Amino acid sequence: MALVILRCIFLMVAIGLGVSLATTMPGGTAPSWQPYAWFIGVVVIALGVIGIDLSVRRKRLDIVTAVYFGLIVGLFLTYVVELALVPLEIEPRYRPALLVMVAMVLCYTCISLLVQTKDDFRFIIPYVEFAKEVKGLKPFLLDTSVVIDGRIADVIETHMLDNQLVMPRFVIAELQGIADSSDKLRRSRGRRGLDIMNRLRSNKDVDLKIYDRELPEGADQPVDLKLVLLAKHLEGKIVTNDYNLNKAAQLHGVGVINLNDLANALKPVFLPGENFTVRIIKPGEEAGQGIGYLDDGTMIVVEGAREYVNKTVQLSVTSVLQTSAGRMIFGKFESLAP
Repeated sequence: MALVILRCIFLMVAIGLGVSLATTMPGGTAPSWQPYAWFIGVVVIALGVIGIDLSVRRKRLDIVTAVYFGLIVGLFLTYVVELALVPLEIEPRYRPALLVMVAMVLCYTCISLLVQTKDDFRFIIPYVEFAKEVKGLKPFLLDTSVVIDGRIADVIETHMLDNQLVMPRFVIAELQGIADSSDKLRRSRGRRGLDIMNRLRSNKDVDLKIYDRELPEGADQPVDLKLVLLAKHLEGKIVTNDYNLNKAAQLHGVGVINLNDLANALKPVFLPGENFTVRIIKPGEEAGQGIGYLDDGTMIVVEGAREYVNKTVQLSVTSVLQTSAGRMIFGKFESLAP
């Protein structure tokens, strides 16, 4: 409602300005249609401004502030250049055109510089901070492996993680390279990763940002090292399933969220001596062992259950082995399940 009122007031002011220009135009040899042209021109410009405002629905504060500050700095530098040109004997009729040209160049240069480097600083004025609100404490940078895995989309849709997601452009390029691979399996994995990206981008509740810039120190470096350096630069964390990337990030002091560790942490806990039932799927590697699986994929090794393949048995937990690659539960056969 406030925007509707603002636009109505703006249009009324434009109409008033048009009427004022039309009535104050000098007469004489001026064509009779010229006042109407001034009035219509002002109204059309006002409607055009409102139309552009309506068409750009998602306005980014960092872009807007970059334009504003770029204009301010550019105009200030133009004023400085004008003062510097005072001692020079420049033809008066050329001075306005020269200043307009200088203002155009300086304003464009300042705005372009601020737009391209908007991620490296924030516009701060005492008591007013012009900065985009970022959900959570630190941004999460997505790795190629975690996007291809696909579980990140399910985790985000549970609203358990509200941090801003950052997808570097070089990671998207790697996904596209995998999707264009001649190997059928590799190509399907790459396409799955691109589908997951589109799923995240289409979710209005997900704050996903495509990071276009590449750090100078990351030039000619592998994708994993580029990602680590970018996470360190943005003071964020890396979300990955890659064991080697996990270790490299730790060496650089960058936080890592391993989805395998997260999935294992959410699995049910079984203590030694606890009893439960499982279906034996196949014989184990050692003599007398039977292998079964829980619904979440956890492998169960049951001593003395080798002869009960394709049967449900009751076991007693003896130990639990927990690693980043998964969880294994060891137990001994108690009896056949009723």
